[in-house]
Amino acid sequence: MEDILAKDERILKDPAPKIAVVELADSSVNFVVRPWVKSEHYWDVYFDTTENIKKSFDAQGISIPFPQRDVHMYEHKE
Repeated sequence: MEDILAKDERILKDPAPKIAVVELADSSVNFVVRPWVKSEHYWDVYFDTTENIKKSFDAQGISIPFPQRDVHMYEHKE
């Protein structure tokens, strides 16, 4: 994530971006990524950073967990 932020010229160096673990959830580790940008770049950086992190995780074999549920079906016999 640090490399992705460092490569984006729209992200300000000062103040420095913040990356931190914000939660240890049931089946995931949740991070917060907070780069500083000029107002006019906010949404583009927001969406580009999210996409680039996802692509980087995929390339490195890091999967993002999602809720799953097993459903067991039983046949009721009379």
